[in-house]
Amino acid sequence: MATAEVSRLETIRSDIANRYPRPVTLSGGAKIELKLMGDGDRASVLAFARALPPDDLLFLRTNITEEPVVRDWVANIEAGRSVSVLAYAGGSVAGYATLHLEAAHWMRHLGEIRVQAASGYRGQGLGRLLAGEIFALGRLIGLRKLTAQMTLDQAGARATFERLGFKPEALLTDFVMTADGRTRDLLIMAYDLDGLNDTVDA
Repeated sequence: MATAEVSRLETIRSDIANRYPRPVTLSGGAKIELKLMGDGDRASVLAFARALPPDDLLFLRTNITEEPVVRDWVANIEAGRSVSVLAYAGGSVAGYATLHLEAAHWMRHLGEIRVQAASGYRGQGLGRLLAGEIFALGRLIGLRKLTAQMTLDQAGARATFERLGFKPEALLTDFVMTADGRTRDLLIMAYDLDGLNDTVDA
């Protein structure tokens, strides 16, 4: 790797690290701390995942209630394939947002966002805050477009991303099979970071 590229990557990592940890107060008054996810967070993330409602677990891309899956998640972070921001409240994880980077060179301008909040923190602006963090990280990394994927059953998730400015890009029939073996249509939404509205930026 060229010296200039190494220097650029080191600057990006430094800029990201300098954002965290950071205290934030949600619209409902709850105080949380944002931090980058690392190996030391595995137990907290597992506890968070295992407390999610069953309906939420049906639509997760991977089963994050299983320890090997969370271990792989951390390995992807350490390898630079993704970045995850955790929201801690009272020592427990209240939510997370992850930015997955595309490995294909011709898709290097894209990143996929995944956001999940504990049921007790929904409606307080946590999901919007975490999405704003991912927008900011996407800009630091130099991405041009963010995507989000969900099934048509996830009306709440679609509404959240629509409020953030995401637009439908594609609908793929029967592209998702849930844990109970039923198929769902997959909706892909996208946001152009070049036109990002600063009001959603954290």
